[in-house]
Amino acid sequence: DALARSGAIDVMVVDSVAALTPKAEIEGEMGDSHMGLQARMLSQAMRKLTGNLKQSNCMCIFINQIRMKIGVMFGNPETTTGGNALKFYASVRLDIRRTGSIKDGDEVVGNETRIKVVK
Repeated sequence: DALARSGAIDVMVVDSVAALTPKAEIEGEMGDSHMGLQARMLSQAMRKLTGNLKQSNCMCIFINQIRMKIGVMFGNPETTTGGNALKFYASVRLDIRRTGSIKDGDEVVGNETRIKVVK
């Protein structure tokens, strides 16, 4: 938040959302339940951050991971970590998937990707 307000940067990248850990989870014991804590933290952060990003004309890119929902029989079993706040606050959401490799002989020199605009 302070970095965005400073006006010193134009682009901020958070890699990865799944690795963001709330303080209570870090300080707690291994078996403690912290259901929804990351989602609440992200929701609060997005409320504070969006206005500051707009005022400073700064762009923030969040990189997230896909998780599989357990027991889903119908619909898409994939979900992203951190609750719904990022989905709601995002101006643009991209689903980027690796579809193959680019090779120079036997050496892999790159990846082919498919990018789908989700929002």
